Amino acid sequence: MDSFEWLKGYTVGYGLHYVNFKLSSRPRSPKRSAHLYFDIMKKNGFPLTEDVEMLYGYFPEGFMWSTASASYQIEGAWRADGKGLSIWDKFAHTPEKISQDDNGDIACDSYNKIAEDINSLKTLRVRHYRFSVSWPRIMPDGTTRKINEAGLNYYHRLLDALLEANIKPQVTLYHWDLPQALQDVGGWENETIVERFRDYADVVFNSLGDKVKFWITINEPYIVALHGYGHGIFAPGINANPGTSPYIAGHNLLKAHAEAWHVYNDKYRTKQGGIIGITINSDWAEPRNPYKQEDVDAAMRFMMGWFAHPVFSGDYSDLMKNIIRERSLAAGRPQSRLPEFTPAEVARIKGTHDYFGFNHYTTVLAFYVDFQNQEHYDADRGAAVISDRTWLESGSDWLKVNPMGFRKILKFIKDEYGNPPVFVTENGVSERGPVNLNDALRIHYYENYINQALKAYLLDGVDMRGYAAWSLMDNLEWTMGYDERFGLFYVNRSDPSLPRIPKKSVWHYASIINCNGFISPGESPPECQIHEPEGTTPPSPPGEEPVVSFLGLEVSSSDAALGLNVLFSLTVIAAVAVVLMAYGLVKASKKQKNPVEERIDLENKCKF
Repeated sequence: MDSFEWLKGYTVGYGLHYVNFKLSSRPRSPKRSAHLYFDIMKKNGFPLTEDVEMLYGYFPEGFMWSTASASYQIEGAWRADGKGLSIWDKFAHTPEKISQDDNGDIACDSYNKIAEDINSLKTLRVRHYRFSVSWPRIMPDGTTRKINEAGLNYYHRLLDALLEANIKPQVTLYHWDLPQALQDVGGWENETIVERFRDYADVVFNSLGDKVKFWITINEPYIVALHGYGHGIFAPGINANPGTSPYIAGHNLLKAHAEAWHVYNDKYRTKQGGIIGITINSDWAEPRNPYKQEDVDAAMRFMMGWFAHPVFSGDYSDLMKNIIRERSLAAGRPQSRLPEFTPAEVARIKGTHDYFGFNHYTTVLAFYVDFQNQEHYDADRGAAVISDRTWLESGSDWLKVNPMGFRKILKFIKDEYGNPPVFVTENGVSERGPVNLNDALRIHYYENYINQALKAYLLDGVDMRGYAAWSLMDNLEWTMGYDERFGLFYVNRSDPSLPRIPKKSVWHYASIINCNGFISPGESPPECQIHEPEGTTPPSPPGEEPVVSFLGLEVSSSDAALGLNVLFSLTVIAAVAVVLMAYGLVKASKKQKNPVEERIDLENKCKF
């Protein structure tokens, strides 16, 4: 209990119980730590809870194991063979927009390295591969005025190589690289883009559709609308009207998705036999204070529902419509900043899904914030987010590791949207700093996140159909350039040939794929386990310094050598200092002895 703390008196308390020293009875009240300690004693330690304990079992037969990439992040060849400029080409060539002024001019050079990428996919044992088509590579100005056959031929070569390797393609029509010519006339804020996207989708379906059975219309419209047209931190960098532009862009993204879905459904589905949907991203949000209703209400407001609700129900949620309308009118506007769908558009958008495409990376803690009369998405949402400091960090400041949130959000999708077939189209973790091919964090992340997906399937009844790890290889991570690395394969950028080098996570993910789940440790050694080839313990990547352990820290060899030299120098200096101090002490003692000897000598002379 709190007690008299010596020189501090009663101003600090170390106790498990609070003592009220103002009352003569000195009542004791247990603190939260007392309950925690009681729980530890009761359990005799820290046994794993069901939430975090590994579940051993299997995903359904035919589960689609995949890995993913995006055109601008890996292709390079930014002006090759008639390709037009994209908004990311312009954005990345604007000073200080991308970390270290990196760009995707060459990226991973996948445009010229189809064979190398196929070999990486074979090593990984995936039977599916998600990639995106570059709109300006097919249509340089974004319209049907010119169809670039050289661009289409590249994708034909890639598709042929995948099919020859028995790898089924999963193709995204739009992964953020809008033709710059369309942005010059307003981009996603101009309603004419709906027709342009429909025409683009028609061309791609017509040319490539016989080789593709899995289509994604748009990747993460939330990021396109909010970061591209609200915050302005992603291409095209628009932030002039954060209270209206994101909603206008989002409105057109939804209508464009619906048009592409109907084109496929009406013209190509019967002949080509594929499925098509949109990919929506969302964090799982826990209330920062679960006992505070405002935080509970703020937790999952808007983020997923902004785009999922119209796709599954035809319109924005009443919550979103009412909040934005009320805040718009309160600001003196004549109508809501959130555009309205006509009855015909509601009917057109509703049900434009064959599955729920879902990207997920992390969990956040949400709490209510009153932004007063500010007009922007975060103010409308009425929430801000932080992370729990106990969660593992990654190479991205926004990405903290909390696997349990993955299961919870998958269950949320089941309950909120009628248990649709779920394809996880992105999930992964980043790293930064010195390159270490023994990527223990990524191994931990995949094993635990995928296991939570297994729990969602086996225990919660979520209709899980597929999983794609982000990403196949280290690539241009948008505004972070090449600083943050999500890849299963390391790309050595100091080598002009840009070799793809497997990290240790490759073999772990390949084993999960090959076993279609998790084998119990009690079972005999599984034949499906993929072992790293003998004698291939990851060396230091060519051109990169090896990472070594020095005084408990993981540092590069040159830093370790520098540290060792500094320590040696300090040791020499310390030794010299000790010698000098000893010499000084001896000399000082002699000086003190000499006056005594002189005084004795004088006394002896006086006697005579």
